[in-house]
Amino acid sequence: MNFDLIIIGGPTASGKSALALDIARKYNGEIVNCDSMQLYKGLDIGTAKPTAAERAEIPHHLLDVYEITERSDVYKFRQTALDCINDILNRQKLPVLVGGSGFYLKALTQGLDDLPGDVELRKKLDERYDGDENFAELRKVMSSKAPAALEKFYNHQRKLIRALEVFELTGKSILELQKSTPEPFPFKYRFITLLPEREILKNKIRRRAEIMLEHGWLEEARKALDAGLLNTPTAHQALGYDEIGKFLNGNSTKEQLIERISTKTWQFARRQYTWFRHQHPESVIISDASEFSIN
Repeated sequence: MNFDLIIIGGPTASGKSALALDIARKYNGEIVNCDSMQLYKGLDIGTAKPTAAERAEIPHHLLDVYEITERSDVYKFRQTALDCINDILNRQKLPVLVGGSGFYLKALTQGLDDLPGDVELRKKLDERYDGDENFAELRKVMSSKAPAALEKFYNHQRKLIRALEVFELTGKSILELQKSTPEPFPFKYRFITLLPEREILKNKIRRRAEIMLEHGWLEEARKALDAGLLNTPTAHQALGYDEIGKFLNGNSTKEQLIERISTKTWQFARRQYTWFRHQHPESVIISDASEFSIN
């Protein structure tokens, strides 16, 4: 092989994990998680983590790293992932990186831009903090999260919202990032993007939601919600838990719950389609795992 590692990206429920396991079995590999929500403990069923049997068969890394109350940090993820890859290579194994978090994969392979951004997050922050009536609350939030940025941009609401966006994505102040430069990825890699036909994926998403609910997701969600999941810095982004909370409070039927989870997951998957088609030009796109070739 003329590369050090394989990366498998793509939308949720596309079959990435199964493909990664197959590759690891055939080529003496170990799997490195690159899904931002699988970094969290206790969100096993809802984030479709590999099973205990799969983890016993093939070593998996970067799962269950954080408590849900902790903020995930893309900078820390990048360094930890690099260390993990080096360790696997030093043991003469093949690192197989897999995940649907395009921002994390881009940060790993292309380095972090000085000022990363996210369209969906920015939209939410604009809705929450834009306008004169929200300026005081925005300043209060920034005083605890990025006080130096608050001091610099105190009278500039749009710049403060941008600084908050950067902080939410990275856990770092925008002022600190403006001084840094991206580090190159030190490995040769093969990037595979798994993009099934959209109707096929849509059906898989719904069926997976049904199976997950049948196998304990409700109880897992109850525990996470009781522990404050929806008020956490980043773990609250895990799909489906908010909808389950409303179901548990009697605000929907089981069929409505499945429909809402499926719809929200499909909306997220569509954004992933767009991301992986445009942000990773080096990747080879396949529609089915059977199309994969090591050459």
